[in-house]
Amino acid sequence: MLKGKCVTEDSSATIFEEQAEILAHVTHPGDQYVMRVHAPKTAAVAQPGQFVHMRVSAERALRRPISIMLTDPDRGTVDLLYKVIGEGTRLLSERAVGDVFPLLGPIGQPFNLSDESKRYVLIGGGVGIPPMIFAADTLQGRSDCVVFAGSEVEFPFALKPSTMLLPGVNGNAILSIASLEDRDIPCRLASNAGLYGCYAGHVPSLAHDYLAALTEQERSRCILLSCGPHPMLHAVARLGREFELPTYLSLEEHMACAVGGCAGCVVKTLEQGAEKYRRVCVDGPVFAAELLPEFA
Repeated sequence: MLKGKCVTEDSSATIFEEQAEILAHVTHPGDQYVMRVHAPKTAAVAQPGQFVHMRVSAERALRRPISIMLTDPDRGTVDLLYKVIGEGTRLLSERAVGDVFPLLGPIGQPFNLSDESKRYVLIGGGVGIPPMIFAADTLQGRSDCVVFAGSEVEFPFALKPSTMLLPGVNGNAILSIASLEDRDIPCRLASNAGLYGCYAGHVPSLAHDYLAALTEQERSRCILLSCGPHPMLHAVARLGREFELPTYLSLEEHMACAVGGCAGCVVKTLEQGAEKYRRVCVDGPVFAAELLPEFA
């Protein structure tokens, strides 16, 4: 997958349905919520870039896809971050600690983090930040990485000033996600909302400043991984083309079944000169940017 390969194996073979219990459910500014659930089968095998499909209420048959932010296989827990954007996520926000609901997971093709010689540049925006945190957690102690996160509302994480200098990052961008900083994972934040300690602008621009300041040799080691809204992914794809770096995007799409049966979340790809349609839920959500004509 590290060179423009579209993975098409049937990932539904690794999907479990389990009754997940809510262990914690914390409200953050901007209608953001962090939920911890007990889902041991999912926690045992989930990888960065995968997601769960959640039944938000007994009255709503269609589930909602939520990216996995962290797992603890020993405790059997899965951490999720979501934002209320419609009736389904509003109903989800009303769920209480102790509630139990059906959950499918983990779903989808994850990011490929196997090349330990590379530096992974992780770029997340809004509810696209969780896969980047999961990837950074997985890479810790194995491979070099740096996290850039952007939000137009307050970040739903504890923040702290970073003591790690990053090339090209000016002195105003001082804050990091505390859980990453405490594990010596470099991170910086970006926002157009005037948030203190953040880079004033879009997160791909912050990543651009960093990449431009690297030596050619350092930059040649980099791989871009990103998740977030489509305009942000377009900017990250342009960043990859400018610096001629492998770029992988995790797409956000509406989903019905999320297990590949309904083909309601297809995206057009260009593979070896031929147009194909791939299902974002199980053929993705991670795709090489070079395979996606929309982001070319």
